[in-house]
Amino acid sequence: MNIFILANEAAAESPLSFKLLPAISTVVVFTIALGTFMFVVWPKITQALDARDEKILSEIRAAEAAQAKAKAAQSEFEKRLEEARAAADDMIRKARSEADRQADELRARSQRELDDMRLRATQELESAKRTALAEIHAVAATLATSVAGKILKREIQPSDQKRLVDESLSEMTSR
Repeated sequence: MNIFILANEAAAESPLSFKLLPAISTVVVFTIALGTFMFVVWPKITQALDARDEKILSEIRAAEAAQAKAKAAQSEFEKRLEEARAAADDMIRKARSEADRQADELRARSQRELDDMRLRATQELESAKRTALAEIHAVAATLATSVAGKILKREIQPSDQKRLVDESLSEMTSR
């Protein structure tokens, strides 16, 4: 029942009635709360938001710097890769040219050796031919002398033999 009495009393007062003490206390509490928020809480919130913004900005700058560094490293890598490719191409070109030079040198040396072998073979053949012809002439002269001696029934002197051989050779060469 007490509740009903209090409710009745509160209802009896008009909502438009103004009481000075509650109004002043409300303004003072609001001003204190506003001052506390403005000078204590809000600067801390602002400081925290500024620190957060600065942290985000520094992370963005760091990410941009890292990205620029990565691009620089990538371009340096690509440059070095291109240099390595050029060096490899140059080495291959030099190796091919050296191989061609050595092959040409080997061919030239082989050709010289072949020409020398042909010359020696030709000289040996000529020497063997001269030796064989000399032996044939000697055998032919001896045979001719022997035949002539038998025909003439006398012995031919070495000077006669030489003259006969020379005559025979000149007759053979003139034919």
